[in-house]
Amino acid sequence: MEIPTYLKGLYKHWKSHSEHQIDNNQVIKLDAGVLNSIQKFAVKRQNIWERKIKKQKPPLTKDLILQKYKFCNVYRELDRQTIEIHELLKKLEHDLDLWLLNVVFCRFVCNVNTINKVGLLSFSLANNKKVYKKLLDLPSPKYGSAYIFPVSLIMRSSYPTREKFFCMYLPKVMKRCGKIIRGLNNKSVVEALDELLPVFGFNFKFHWTEVLIDVAYQFPKLMNLYDRFPIGPGAKPTMKTLIKGIHPETTCLALTQTTFNNFPYLTYKSKPVLLSSENWEGIGCEYRKYSNLTRGRGRRRLYT
Repeated sequence: MEIPTYLKGLYKHWKSHSEHQIDNNQVIKLDAGVLNSIQKFAVKRQNIWERKIKKQKPPLTKDLILQKYKFCNVYRELDRQTIEIHELLKKLEHDLDLWLLNVVFCRFVCNVNTINKVGLLSFSLANNKKVYKKLLDLPSPKYGSAYIFPVSLIMRSSYPTREKFFCMYLPKVMKRCGKIIRGLNNKSVVEALDELLPVFGFNFKFHWTEVLIDVAYQFPKLMNLYDRFPIGPGAKPTMKTLIKGIHPETTCLALTQTTFNNFPYLTYKSKPVLLSSENWEGIGCEYRKYSNLTRGRGRRRLYT
């Protein structure tokens, strides 16, 4: 399906991702049976998105697990919160430091409704004090639960609460982080994390991975999502079932060299947007949840 017009305008990476080339000399052999099962799951999940976009009436799939439970999209760019964040910050893209500051703020808060109520951060202390007070005064729940913020990492710092950390620390450090990002030049997320986390000063690896994906969507020359990508605990079991004895990042890279004849890829000007390491890591995580649920196990997040 061709990418909807509003999404073509929202992100800047579509052209480069539609031009990604497959390495036909790949020597890693993935388990064909597992790969076929993952493909079937991913096809059904992507078809659900297409049917929803076309405003078809439920049920959008015959798969009872996918009907009942919530799963992320195959392409993270299609997730509602990611769309909301990039819509909100579109006007800031001319200023990478200011845009980055607020992408991090959005990912840490994980609730765009909260951001809309308290306003965006800036490099003005007076503005950030106002955001801080509004954030304190908001009733709970005001933070999202999708990406749990590990308060334990900041408890012994000079910014021991989420509100102080967001409004006082992030503006203090973000220009230094922006300098690192401007110098990345098509590096992988793994390489970027190695450079960024020591400068940021706190080991928010998961949250910064999310932010770096956002960077790749709007500044595609800086980040390469088809290169090495950190594999979270949710996706590791899937990677290990595909091939044993090699690093999950290597397995994920091998997946980026895999194409499916009947997969409903998004297309940009009729050219398929092939799945990146980031996409495959997400698929690995969602497939594990799907496999567990088919066996009556795992977390049951109902689809709404």
